[in-house]
Order: sequence, then structure tokens, then C-alpha cells
Amino acid sequence: MEIILIQDVNKLGQKDDIVNVKDGYARNFLVPRGYAVAASSSAKKMHAENLRQRAHKEEKIKIAAQEIAVKLEGLKIIVGAKTSTSGKIFGSVNTIQIAESLKEKGFDIDRKRITLPEDQIKEIGSYKAIIKLHREVKVEIEFEIVGE
Repeated sequence: MEIILIQDVNKLGQKDDIVNVKDGYARNFLVPRGYAVAASSSAKKMHAENLRQRAHKEEKIKIAAQEIAVKLEGLKIIVGAKTSTSGKIFGSVNTIQIAESLKEKGFDIDRKRITLPEDQIKEIGSYKAIIKLHREVKVEIEFEIVGE
């Protein structure tokens, strides 16, 4: 079934993308929760017109995202975590802690836009995270985990 996404859906697509999904996923999950609408011919025409009108605003947003990306490129974040004597972290480091560290540096970035390289980070060391600032603008930052 072809659908138009109304908002970003993780691992499926960004807002305003037209994607093909299984019928049950669309009817039972995406459409009832307001994440998508069925892509009928009239919905596609309205979607195209909305995209045309929003193109100018999107360009401004993209330029702002690129400016933030330039500022973030050389940034290195230090995240503190409680550790054992062998260097293992009690618990794990996640996107919430990365977002808080970025906020301390003056960057207000939603944790949902941060992607970590591994599912769980459980050891001290240096890692890289990818931040999606815009559909076309992604930046990779380096962060180091130190024991507290």
C-alpha cells in the first residue's frame, strides 16, 4: 500500500515521503495513529502542491541546519559515567546523555535525532554518533566516555 507520511517515522521515512508498506501496517498502525494517510490520486495532488509551497521555507531550514552542522563538526563531547575498576560502565550510555551534553555546550538537539553506532555502549572509550539535523544534513560528532 502506498502512503504519504505526515510525520517522521523512525526506520521508515521522513515527513512528506511517499513510501510503500504492507497493508496491515498502514491500516492498523500508521493511519490510525496519524503518522500517515493513504496515497490516493487526490492526496498526491494536494501533497505536491503543499511541497511546492513549502519549498522556500524548507530551503531556509536546510541552511540553518547546515550552519549548525558546521559548528558541530569539530566538537568533542565528554560524557561521565559510573564505572567499575575494569572500565565497564554500570548501565549504559544512551542518546539522552549525549543530548544533555550537547545542551551544556549550547546546542538544543532532540535525542531522537541522535543515532549511536552500537545498541548499548558499556565501556569507557571514544565513540562517534550521527546527528540528523535535516533530511539532507547529517553530522558526525565524537564523544568520549570517562569514569566519574
